[in-house]
This record gives sequence, C-alpha cells and structure tokens, in this order.
Amino acid sequence: MSLFAAVRGGVHAPHRKNTAECESVIMPPPAKVILSMSQHIGPPCKPTVAVGDAVCVGQIVGDSDQLFSAPIHASVSGTVSAITEITMPNGSKAQAVVIDSDGAMTPYPVEPPVVENHAQFLAAVRASGLVGLGGAGFPTHVKLNPKNLTAIDTLIINAAECEPYITADYRECVENSWDVLSGVQTIMEFLDTTRVIIAIESNKPEAIRILSEIAKTVDTAERQVIVKSLPARYPQGAEKVLIAQTTGRQVPPGKLPADVGCVVMNVTSIAMLSRFLKTGMPLITKRLTIDGSAIANPQNVIVPLGTPICDVIEFTGGLKAPVKKLLMGGPMMGTALADMSLPVLKQNNAILAFAEEDAVLPEASPCIRCGKCVSACPMKLTPPTLAIAVQLEDVDALQKRDVMTCMECGCCAFSCPAKRPLVQILRQGKDLVRAASKKS
Repeated sequence: MSLFAAVRGGVHAPHRKNTAECESVIMPPPAKVILSMSQHIGPPCKPTVAVGDAVCVGQIVGDSDQLFSAPIHASVSGTVSAITEITMPNGSKAQAVVIDSDGAMTPYPVEPPVVENHAQFLAAVRASGLVGLGGAGFPTHVKLNPKNLTAIDTLIINAAECEPYITADYRECVENSWDVLSGVQTIMEFLDTTRVIIAIESNKPEAIRILSEIAKTVDTAERQVIVKSLPARYPQGAEKVLIAQTTGRQVPPGKLPADVGCVVMNVTSIAMLSRFLKTGMPLITKRLTIDGSAIANPQNVIVPLGTPICDVIEFTGGLKAPVKKLLMGGPMMGTALADMSLPVLKQNNAILAFAEEDAVLPEASPCIRCGKCVSACPMKLTPPTLAIAVQLEDVDALQKRDVMTCMECGCCAFSCPAKRPLVQILRQGKDLVRAASKKS
C-alpha cells in the first residue's frame, strides 16, 4: 500500500493556479501603512514609537517581552501619524501604528547578525520578526527551540501550497531557490538535523525541477536533502498531513510535530530567514497572490507590510466587477474580510476578490447520511455526529469524539452534497469545549 493511501481524507479541490507563471512585481511604497501590533499567535506587541516620530525601513515600531511574540518593523520610511485601534480579520481589536510614507524608503542602519551558536541563532530569528508565513503566524524562534531539540531528526519544508488560486510560495521556489537552499543549510546546522524534506505538490513541476537541482549540491551521506513530490490533493500542506505523507509518522492528538521528531517550516519563511542572516533587514514585505473573478489583472505582487488591501488591488489594475466576497487567504481556509481598508499582515499569502456569481452561498439542506464528509476528513472525525452534539450542546460528546483536533480545513463542507456549513458548526463545537474548560 502506498504511503498516500495510508493518509486518509482530503479532496480534489480545483487548482486554479492562474498566476503560477506571473513573475512577482514589486509595489512602490503606498501613501501610508497600518502596522497591526498583532501579527502572530500570542500576545500582541506594544508600540515602541510615538506620534510624530520619524522612522526608517526596518526600524522596530512594536515589540513585546512575551515568548510567543515577534517584533514589528517599519515597512516604509516616514512619520508616525497615529497610534490607533483596528478591527482584525477575525473580529478582534488590535493596536496599530500608522506611518505616512515619505516615498524615500530610507533604510534603518542594520547589519547581519552574529550567529555562532544555537542561542545566537534563536535571538537572530526573533530579531527578524519572522512568524509562520503560510497562514498560522506561529513565532519562528519558538518553533525552532523545541523542548526535545536533540530528538529532532527531520526538517520538513512546506512548499505544498495546496489551496486553490495561491501561487506565492511557488514563485518563492522559482525566483529565490538559492535563498531556500541557504536557509535549509543554516537550520540543519543549528538544529543539527540529519534530514530535510522539501515537500511540494506534483502540480508544480518547474519548482520541483529547480529545487531538485539545488538539493543535489548539499545532499550528502551525513545529511540528506530530499525534494518529495506529493499528490496534488487538498489539504496536503496541513502540518500533520504533511508529516504523515513525507515520513509516515502520525502526530497524536494534542501533540506537536516535535513530539515525532519533526519541525515543519513554510518555504517562504525559510527563504526570508536566509535573507535576514545575510543582510540584517527584517521582515518588512510579503508576496501576495491577487486573484479572483473580480480582479482585473491577477498577479503576484510583493508589498510593504501594512499596505491597505485597497491600495494593493488598485496597484494590480483594480477591479473588473463589484466585489461580493473578499478573502484574506485561500477559498478553503481563508478569512472573509468586511472591507478593503484592512492592512496586509505577515501571515497573508493571498487576497482573493470574487464577483457575485462566485460568491453566492448554496442553500443548505438536511444531512442525507452519505458519509462523504467522513471520508474526506483527514483527521478521522465524524462531522454528522459532531454536528448533533453541537446542536445538543453536549460538551462531553464533543470531547469524546475529538472535536478539538478539527483543523477547519473545509474538506467536510466541500464534499457535502447537502451544502451544510460543517466548518462553522464544528467551530461552534470547539467554542463550546473552550467555554466549558474555562468554567471548570
């Protein structure tokens, strides 16, 4: 039996990689940037600048002394015009530093960090402001410092990019392959890992070819660098699915990749870390795929962090139809946005704008007990049973049937012929469990 056959679930979502061959375009500095102090999992940063301060590109404008946090840097040069509060895509509130750009992009004086041991390496990773750039926003310096560091034997580079439309990571592989290689070598050295697996879906042959060529330059008997082509099946890029697919190891519920000897990093995160170690310039830009049926000119664009989404869309050519649904991220796990004034965040990888014909929600009907959602779930859950438990507010049943292991990938809803909003229902179930645990 093949390894993929042992990794159950998933769906054949349409690829729609319309921008795969669109070379990234660099956007000039916008009139202003809005830098949220919450661009990572964990406590938000606090502004380190005041209204009226002059700032340069790469200067820290927000920081925190908490472990699960990463500093925020100015992405343009100019003047701090406001310290305000914004509504984040998930509905929460966050402080934000607003910088009026002077258009000069004057760099802050930076130098490559001195990195000679693991402690210095972790300090450098934190100083870069790097978080998981594939969507989660987990601080990278925490990920690269697991409690069981000596047990880590495999670094997995996630270049799967399984969501429809998004091609930002693919362009990173094609345009900056040597940065990927350099980042791989650095992490192998400081984590002392013996194997690196660069995992990428089979629908990206050019990236596979390029990465395979450069992998040969560092693959040795002592340290393996393997480029593994995976079936193009969503959610191939999900962390636990990726680990099972590439190593055959299963991450138990409630455990982390490090518990099975793995560290998983997004390919753009790896490349960005390599550039920081060479230049000292922290994370200040992000490559986004701009696409969707309402977008006039779909493309990949590199933008300063904090750029209002409306400015990004205008730069790419604007709209060809009224927007009925705006997404930050992909159509399977992306977040719907209320308006286009929200800023680009570190963990953004796409902005998708859809016209009316692609935004109409189908009317849900009763469950027909077909089992397609059960077959599609990569976490081996039973959505119909969980949905009943949610309706009954039966927390014990939700916990017994592992609702908290749901990663909200959307495979259940995608495969449901009754068009039931199963992801939202399971999300309600997780909220019920969280609320119950706070009371106990």
